[in-house]
Amino acid sequence: MTDQIVELEDELENGEGSEEMYERVNLVVDKGQEPLRIDKFIQARIEGATRNKVQQSIEAGMVLVNDKPVKANYKVRPLDRLIVYSTKNPETTEVKPENIPLNIVFEDEDILIINKPPGMVVHPGCGNYTGTLVNALAYYLSDDKETAVEPEIPRFGLVHRIDKNTSGLLVVAKSDKAMTDLAKQFFDHTVQRRYLALVWGDFEEENGTVVAHVGRHQRLRKIMTAYPDGEYGKEAITHYEVLERFNYVSLIACKLETGRTHQIRVHMQYIGHPLFNDDTYGGDRIVKGTVFAKYKQFVDNCFEIMPRHALHAQTLGFIHPRTRKPMLFESELPADFTGVLEKWRRYKRKEE
Repeated sequence: MTDQIVELEDELENGEGSEEMYERVNLVVDKGQEPLRIDKFIQARIEGATRNKVQQSIEAGMVLVNDKPVKANYKVRPLDRLIVYSTKNPETTEVKPENIPLNIVFEDEDILIINKPPGMVVHPGCGNYTGTLVNALAYYLSDDKETAVEPEIPRFGLVHRIDKNTSGLLVVAKSDKAMTDLAKQFFDHTVQRRYLALVWGDFEEENGTVVAHVGRHQRLRKIMTAYPDGEYGKEAITHYEVLERFNYVSLIACKLETGRTHQIRVHMQYIGHPLFNDDTYGGDRIVKGTVFAKYKQFVDNCFEIMPRHALHAQTLGFIHPRTRKPMLFESELPADFTGVLEKWRRYKRKEE
């Protein structure tokens, strides 16, 4: 695997990929410390760290000084309290192949297209070491399914990720060459990605664009937030189109121009339209609607039908890494999503 792929890894968030956070460094600067740029200070204390990677971590808000993000030119001072976060699990765990059914949309010698169901974690992490897509791929791609202990896909074969509770399409690279090529397509933002989302509220316009940097929340490091002034986080652009209106909620299609962790969920919350039943970004309560008990019961019933945020990766398009032919895949909405849409359609008809 090339160094380019390792460097690209942090850029290959598909817009809805979850990341666990781990403390890698937690220290108080010595009393006698001379002023020193924080990127140099950290590089000297983490074995194998490059200045470029350290600067990327600082830019992503994963370095805190006295509980606040800083810029790379910040100079550490005596008694500064420093925390460096990482998305890499410090525990080394063996990936156990598991015979878990996979919905394979397409496969050849270079790639796999998977239609991921809601509830499946993509990659093993804190609290989820089994039952993941990687465990399933390790079994599916192993030559000897009785004795396989390592996945047969490249280390960075997962070109992108989507959240546990997001359903839809994923592409998996089956070779280093395919990984390198697909990684560049994601990095260059040439991959076509269309998501369907049910969000709270109605829109005045038929379509629009959200432009706001997305980065780690400055206090709650497990979640992301929008930074409209661009001081923190990374550039993020989401285009949306209203497909269907239900008075209090709307079905929209989102196209990602950039790919940031939780991008759609954060951007929709930022403009006042959190995803329906998104318990991380404020959509798991009544945001729009009446005060009547019957309406509350109706919404609660919808939450029971779809006990997750209403987001589905519907379309995925890219250039095949070997044939150079355009590839385009589409995925139907899963049953929980269609069930909730039908309930809202009936509710709207009753109100008309």
